[in-house]
Amino acid sequence: MRTLGIFLFLSIFFTACQNSPKGGEEQAQAETPEMKYKLTPFAESAAFPDAKIEDMKFENGKFKFAIGGESYKLGVQTPDAGAKMCANSAEGQHIHLIVDNEPYAAKYQAEFDYEIPDGSHYLLAFLSRSYHESIKTQEAFRAEKVMVSGNTITESEPASGPMLFYSRPKGTYTGKAETEKVMLDFYLVNASMGEGYKVKADINGETHLLDSWQPYYIEGLPMGENTITLTLVDREGNPVQAPLNPVSRTFTLQEDPAPAN
Repeated sequence: MRTLGIFLFLSIFFTACQNSPKGGEEQAQAETPEMKYKLTPFAESAAFPDAKIEDMKFENGKFKFAIGGESYKLGVQTPDAGAKMCANSAEGQHIHLIVDNEPYAAKYQAEFDYEIPDGSHYLLAFLSRSYHESIKTQEAFRAEKVMVSGNTITESEPASGPMLFYSRPKGTYTGKAETEKVMLDFYLVNASMGEGYKVKADINGETHLLDSWQPYYIEGLPMGENTITLTLVDREGNPVQAPLNPVSRTFTLQEDPAPAN
């Protein structure tokens, strides 16, 4: 009788477990809000392994860059531009110049005029593909903390400590070809994702946590103004105490203009 009792008890227990609602994983899935925006990593892009910024000078309101390497040239189209399905510059490959995490200036020549207010600034310059994706190699960028006086760099030193710079999206995107998939791209200095750092991307109030340094397609953005805030965070998700962190940018999506009657 005792053996029969134990058998009946176990049968009732396992039947109850099978009929009860599944907890844990299914409950967590039910409580996870549906995301409005889809982020998809880019496929591997055209590589420029020998591309480099060999020198960067700023004197009397003029930047002068020395660009090295055989594989990369300013002003030409990146070979896989047509396959990327995102905004592309008709003027070709270029330098992204960022001063204090303000919107970048795209420059298609190695020498150009520019104005920087007197004082202390962080400068980032990196080589870009024609569709505005940054080249993320050790020699394809310059990041410096500088002192400027009279539109001339009077003091400079390499930027120290982890830093995050915002690159894209930027400005206005028009028509389906540019608005259906919008590229999110940023630049890291002195920080490696996956080794203690991540990037929190707040897209119109919806948070996405990125753990790989690469560009992403954003799909589902509405027409009109959109705002993205990027924050470099540590492994616990806390904002890193770094200059210019976090950084926000507002950009605009619009339909193709209606054809004239």
